[in-house]
Amino acid sequence: MTKLRIDVNLTWLAPSRVGGSEEYLCRQLLGLFAAGEADDLSVRLFCQPSFQAAHPEFSGRAELVTTPFRRDVRGARIIAENTWLALRTRSADVVHHGGGTAPIVGRRSILLTVHDLQYLQFPQYFSRARREYLARLMPGSVKRAELVGVPSEFVRGTVIDAFGVDSDRVLVVPHGVPDVERPRDQEIASVRALYGVGSDYVVYPAITHPHKGHGVLLQFLAATASPKHDLHDVVVVFVGAEGSAEATLRAVADAAGVSGRVVRTGRIPTAHRDALVAGALAVVFPSEYEGFGAPLVEAMDLGVPVVASDHPAVVEVCGDAATIVRSRSGEAWAAAVSDASSRRDQLISAGHVRRKAFTLERSGVALGGAYRRIAPTQRSITASNGD
Repeated sequence: MTKLRIDVNLTWLAPSRVGGSEEYLCRQLLGLFAAGEADDLSVRLFCQPSFQAAHPEFSGRAELVTTPFRRDVRGARIIAENTWLALRTRSADVVHHGGGTAPIVGRRSILLTVHDLQYLQFPQYFSRARREYLARLMPGSVKRAELVGVPSEFVRGTVIDAFGVDSDRVLVVPHGVPDVERPRDQEIASVRALYGVGSDYVVYPAITHPHKGHGVLLQFLAATASPKHDLHDVVVVFVGAEGSAEATLRAVADAAGVSGRVVRTGRIPTAHRDALVAGALAVVFPSEYEGFGAPLVEAMDLGVPVVASDHPAVVEVCGDAATIVRSRSGEAWAAAVSDASSRRDQLISAGHVRRKAFTLERSGVALGGAYRRIAPTQRSITASNGD
C-alpha cells in the first residue's frame, strides 16, 4: 500500500512559548495515531531542534526534520519557508501549515490551520510588527489553502466572514484534550499546602494577557468582601505565567484592597495545576476572546464546576456544563459562583458527558479526513501533469 505523504510545517513553533496553538496542533497530530488514522500516512514534521526534546511522544510515530534556521528571526524563517521548506515538501501529497500562514512558494495541496483571528478583534493587544505581519500574510494564505482547519465553529465563522472564503473550504478540526485523571485527596491537600491555598477558592488557569480578563475576578473579590456575603472568605488562585497585563493587575489588586485574597502561583508543573483545579470550588474563566478553551474541558475531566464568560467559543465548548456569565461585573460573577456551588453535582455530571466531544481520537479522525479530502485531488492533478 502506498502511503499518503503528509508534511507538517511546525517551523514557527517555539516549544512552551506559543501557548494554546502548540497544544492544539500537537494534540490533533497525536490524535492521528491514537485513532489509527495514520496507518496509511507517512508523516514528517518540519520543526525547530528544540521540538524533539519538548515532544518525545512523536518519536517512532513521525519523522522529525529539524530546521537549519532560527525561528525567532522572522525574516530568515519566511525566506527559508519559501526555499528550504518548499524544496523538501514539493513531493508531498499534503502540506499542513500549522501557524496560520503559508509561504508563497511551494505545493498548493495545503491544509492551513487558523487558531483564531484575535488580531482583528483586539489589535491593541498585538505589537505593530505582529499586526502588520498577520495582515499581510494571512489573507493570501487562506486564499491559497485548499482547506482551512479551525478549532471551533466560532473561528470558522470569523474566517469565512473576514476573508470571504467559501464555507465548504473551512472545516472544524476539534481540539483533542487528553484524559486528565483526578488526583487523590491527599495529593490535592499537599499541593494546596505547598502554595498556601485554603479550603475555599476558585482557580483561573491562564497566562495574564489582557484578553484573558483577570481583572473581572478582582471585581469579583471586591463584590464579595463583605462578611455578610457567603463568599467573603473565597480566594482567587491565578495559575500561569506572567503576561503583559501582570503589572496592571497587581496595581489594581492593591488599590482595591484584595491582594490578600489573590494567590499567584506562576507557571507550575501540570500535576500541581491539576491538583489545584481539582480542589477548587470552581474554575472561573472570564476570557474576552478564545478560539477554543482547553482548560474548560480539563476542568470537566477533573470534576469541577465551570463558571465562564459568554464568549461564543467558550459557550460552544461548555454546552450545558457550565454557568455562563453575561456581564463583566463583579456582582454578576459572585452570583454565578454561588449558582455553580448550588448546582455542583449537576454541573460535574454534565461536564463528564460534555468532555467526550473533545477526545484525541475525534480530533485525529477529523484531521485525517481533511488530509484525505485534499490528497485525491492533488494526486489526480499530478498524474495529469505527468509529474
